[in-house]
Amino acid sequence: MATLRVPEAVPSPTQDCEKLRDAVQGLGTDEKAIIWILGHRNASQRKKIRETYQQLYNESLIDRLNSELSGDFRNAVILWTTDPPKRDAELAYEALKAKKKGMKQLQVIVEIACASSPNHLQEVRQAYCSLFDCSLEEDIVSAVSQPLRKILVAVASSYRYDKELVDMNVADSEAAKLHEAIKSNKLDQDDILLILSTRNFHQLRATFACYKQSFGNSIDQDIKSCGNGDLESLLRVIIKCIDTPEKHFAEVIGAAIIGFGTDEDSLTRAIVARAEIDTMKIRGEYFNIFKTNLDGAVTGDTSGDYKDFLMTLLGARI
Repeated sequence: MATLRVPEAVPSPTQDCEKLRDAVQGLGTDEKAIIWILGHRNASQRKKIRETYQQLYNESLIDRLNSELSGDFRNAVILWTTDPPKRDAELAYEALKAKKKGMKQLQVIVEIACASSPNHLQEVRQAYCSLFDCSLEEDIVSAVSQPLRKILVAVASSYRYDKELVDMNVADSEAAKLHEAIKSNKLDQDDILLILSTRNFHQLRATFACYKQSFGNSIDQDIKSCGNGDLESLLRVIIKCIDTPEKHFAEVIGAAIIGFGTDEDSLTRAIVARAEIDTMKIRGEYFNIFKTNLDGAVTGDTSGDYKDFLMTLLGARI
């Protein structure tokens, strides 16, 4: 359900690098060539391009792009071209080092921990240690106060089973445990953390479905009824990223676009992170939530090469 369009006949990494080299050398920069090449390559192809560019020209492609491009377009291209685990490690670091750490920052950690595969999360943790000489969990502990700290450490340090395995008896039992904790407003109870941070995503989706079937409301509705503080908000983001990540990212994009000004960082992060995963589903959810077309919303709120690059990742023919 990705929107990334990779051509059937892909040039060799060497050919791509030669065209990229031409695009960044001499007077001016050929932004259209950069968009056309990098915006139509998947993660493994981009990795080969980075490695080949380094071998051919003895310089980092990322560094060259950083020096040649500017603004939101540069940020988007560099985020897209960077190895995904390194990209997400850097995004997590920026979120944790931000002066203000509200839900906008903390949801970046949740997205990495709960809307990505277990293998990707493990690779992000390894990249984080290599880049910043400490663990992701250590920085969460030093940057985030309780009770949010306990929840974020639990989901960020998890390593879930990555296959579709569901036990309906466990789903029923754990739905009841979740309901009891929510009913008694003990949202940081160990039972909740254990369930949300250890069960595989398929098991959790079955548990959330059992919850609604058994108790009438969705788990999201019942947590919302407990209040609108940071604890409730964080748990709702975790559940949404596990249950319907496409809905979460549609809401992130909507919040970035709708209203006064544009939050380009959030818009870029959402499209770059999901273009190879589920942007087709995000497009459908965006229409369901906001009753307007995602592509039109993005083109209406962005411009120039930045707009063209995002729309390329969304599958438009630029």
